[in-house]
Amino acid sequence: MFGDKKKKLKDSERSLISETVSIEGTINSSGAIDVAGLVKGPVYSKEIIVRETGSITGSIEADHVEIHGHMDGKISGADIVVGATGTVKGDIEFGNNLKTENGADIDGYIKKTNTAKSKLSADFLFSTSKDGKKSKDNDQPETVVNKDSEVTA
Repeated sequence: MFGDKKKKLKDSERSLISETVSIEGTINSSGAIDVAGLVKGPVYSKEIIVRETGSITGSIEADHVEIHGHMDGKISGADIVVGATGTVKGDIEFGNNLKTENGADIDGYIKKTNTAKSKLSADFLFSTSKDGKKSKDNDQPETVVNKDSEVTA
């Protein structure tokens, strides 16, 4: 009656970076992120949508990615859409599907990978130290390692 709950993320699981917001640093989310503002730094999420007014300078790693604004950096994901108003300056690596709408602007290499399954896991996105607290408490950068990638948060 209300659709497939597994496929559709609830509104409460979505985060919005509005047009008036500028963020510098690493962004991790186990839900979805809509970017209408400016982001400088890598973004790791289940789903990322860069709206027409949005801009990301840095890499993106997500299951589902939509670019309708500006992206300057590498995109890795299972399903990627570059909309008619989207501009990508960087390489695109996808596992399942890549859709480019008429008018999309891409300056980079495109590669299909064998791995369609996400490398993102809850452990990767939100790593904790042995005592159960976030390791940010010691003012040292937190290093999170997941198979092929290493991120300093």
